Amino acid sequence: MYSHLLVTVAYDKGHDAAPVLEIARALAAPDAQITLVHVMEPAPLFALDYLPEGWRDEMRSAIVADLEALAEGMENMTALVVEGNAAHEILEIARERLVDCIVIASHRPGTHALHLGSTAAKVVSRAQCAVHVARRK
Repeated sequence: MYSHLLVTVAYDKGHDAAPVLEIARALAAPDAQITLVHVMEPAPLFALDYLPEGWRDEMRSAIVADLEALAEGMENMTALVVEGNAAHEILEIARERLVDCIVIASHRPGTHALHLGSTAAKVVSRAQCAVHVARRK
């Protein structure tokens, strides 16, 4: 059982948060701290002039609200939305917050993932704590 879990939630097509939340609940010690995190990719520079003012804050607020809804009934839960490179941010949050287990979803790697590496693969290879990878069906 783990005392502080970092649970990653992606919003791209095909990702369902239910499996990682179920795993986190199973791995969490009583009174464990659970941090749900989503990493927003930075908007491309060319698009910034076309986006309405405040879009980033609105998106962040909507994602935090969704994370909190996903974790309804979970005690000691914190929702966190950051911007940057997903693997780097996940590892940095885990280090700063003294997380003892990261729960992250993955997919079956194709040639794209084999050449570039997926976020889950980078987290697994660089994490200083346990990592539980939930395989997508």
